[in-house]
Amino acid sequence: MKPYKLSATKAIEQIKKGLLTATELAKSCIEQTEMMENKIHAWSIFNKQEFLMQAKSIDKQITNGTFKGCLYGIPVGIKDIYNTKYFPTEMGSPIWKDFTPGNDSRVVFYIKQEGGIVPGKTVTAEFAVHHPGPTVNPHNFKHTPGTSSSGSAAAVAASMIPVSIGSQTAGSSIRPASYCGIYGYKPTFGLIPRTGVLKTVDVLDHVTTFGRTIEDIELMFDVMRVKGDNFPYVHSILENERKQNKTGPWKIAFVKTHLWEKWEKYAKESIQDYVSKLSKLKDITIEEVELPKEFKLSHKIHKTIYNKALSYYYNEEYNNSKEMLSNVFKSMIEDGMKISKDEYTNALKEQVQLSDLMDSFFSRYDGIITLSTAGSAKKGLDSVDTIDSCLIWTLCGVPSINIPVFTCPKGLPYGAQIVFRKYRDYSLFSFLHQLKKNNLINDVSYDLLTN
Repeated sequence: MKPYKLSATKAIEQIKKGLLTATELAKSCIEQTEMMENKIHAWSIFNKQEFLMQAKSIDKQITNGTFKGCLYGIPVGIKDIYNTKYFPTEMGSPIWKDFTPGNDSRVVFYIKQEGGIVPGKTVTAEFAVHHPGPTVNPHNFKHTPGTSSSGSAAAVAASMIPVSIGSQTAGSSIRPASYCGIYGYKPTFGLIPRTGVLKTVDVLDHVTTFGRTIEDIELMFDVMRVKGDNFPYVHSILENERKQNKTGPWKIAFVKTHLWEKWEKYAKESIQDYVSKLSKLKDITIEEVELPKEFKLSHKIHKTIYNKALSYYYNEEYNNSKEMLSNVFKSMIEDGMKISKDEYTNALKEQVQLSDLMDSFFSRYDGIITLSTAGSAKKGLDSVDTIDSCLIWTLCGVPSINIPVFTCPKGLPYGAQIVFRKYRDYSLFSFLHQLKKNNLINDVSYDLLTN
């Protein structure tokens, strides 16, 4: 197997055994990127010289015994909303073209500290919202890859890199992961620090990660999650979850949500068949359950919070460079300007109420299974996605992950979404490992040489 096809975890194992070097991995990823990038357009900037220089430095440290870290030269794609010391951070907007902050965001610092390599920046939607960049779906270039974290998802799906980071304020990672057929993970809100990251909505922005295996997702979570003595509650509950390493029994709620009738028939049939397979495992009990009726207001509450925050944080861009903003972004800002302070604060209170209601729901269940998206990716890079449930889980700050388990009649991938209780991220991983043990999820690897 060529090195670029290896997962991060497998590559690390080979590097530790002396069967692979970081430089060999870098050269293989560069070769794959040069073959695929002119078709997929996943990168806003990719610097192979910098990539090789970092890889050679890692190899030198490994050889002389001074290397410290757990990533061993693994390349990580960084969505272009994260500050990077040596690369521009343009946030998908011509307004910020060539802006170089001169520092690394906290998560990029953590990645480098553990011996990860940053070969460049991946394409983001304009200010990580809706207006798409040039990235296409690796499985069919005429279809959308999903908007905001499109470059990060497409680069991993096309095996240019094994892992990448993105963000989610509504469905910006779960959706591209579903459309591109990979794992996309949104952790519990606040577990990964956002210092040095573009801000859109304080109470909704999540740092996310993409990979082709569950092991890689868990690896990146361990690397990036908050560290230090300032988070005693987080550390205690996470470590307790990790030590438990639960293997069952699991009680899972199959939730269709109030959006079920809007979703594709083939997708609804697929998730029902998958749930049936899960229910046959001896340690998993599945119940079809409705969320409390209050969750029908999720999209309205989210829109109020989202648009009001955009009108505040992007007031300067709107007033000084309006002609350089997309129409969809301008309309969201203008809508936010009409939202009163009382409407905004009430929406924040409603968000807290929904979050509490979700936590109560999880007192009866370990997790939720539902569709990630209404179906597979639509044709057209500027196509409008059919409404899905992603923002419900974002609004409530609970961990969720796309698992790439379905293919539509036209051959395009899409996924199911697993959701767990706040701070039960390691229990979620344990559940996923059990699904993998039972061949209900698998590592993914695509040959996408022609399209």
